[in-house]
Amino acid sequence: MKTFFLEPARWREPFVLDGPEAHHLGRVLRVAPGETLRGLDGAGRTGLFRVLAADRRALTLELLEERTAPAPRVRTTLAVGWAKSARRGWLLEKAVELGAGEVWFWQAARSQGRVPDQPKDTWTAALEAGAKQCGNPWLPGLRTLPSLDALLRAGAHVPRRYLLWEDQERPRLLGPAEVTAPAGDVLCVLGPEGGLAPHEVQALLGAGFEAVSLGPAVLRFETAALAALTLFWWGGAHA
Repeated sequence: MKTFFLEPARWREPFVLDGPEAHHLGRVLRVAPGETLRGLDGAGRTGLFRVLAADRRALTLELLEERTAPAPRVRTTLAVGWAKSARRGWLLEKAVELGAGEVWFWQAARSQGRVPDQPKDTWTAALEAGAKQCGNPWLPGLRTLPSLDALLRAGAHVPRRYLLWEDQERPRLLGPAEVTAPAGDVLCVLGPEGGLAPHEVQALLGAGFEAVSLGPAVLRFETAALAALTLFWWGGAHA
């Protein structure tokens, strides 16, 4: 079903869709009055809508059915060391598909360039595209963190905190015992393309993060991120 995103503040009558979403539906997909569309608000709400009117700039919609999905049992936050990467949009789309609760980009010692002060609009667009593709009604939150200290402060309240570390002397794998644990928040931290600096590892371990491995191979950061999200997504479904 053709799907659009409508932020929570605009999820109210009269339902009028404009901007890029209306352009894509009206000019690219060529929806017409009478068609039924699916809407998502990113905060757990979905709806079926009938198109009442469509022109080049806006669609007028009638709400036919509305549902609110329960919040995810496990809310997994992924904290990724900042790196200049053309794969960032792809990572964000997959994070939505795998039910990430939040995605943080943090400034690491080996980061390439400086993390932006605020999340970019293009990142939100990537999340919305992923949600529309897979039908996930919950959009992950986005944050940028300018330092390791900021990361430690942001994660201090999270009860389950894991450091995804490529150190070959750390044999314990992230496995069923962790990913099927009781419901609650989880924070997974990984470094940028060049890995974590020794002082960052020590600071994270000293702050109570548990070092775990994803296997013997040294994974690209986006591969490690998706592997961790997949494990917690599976664990949440099977606990």
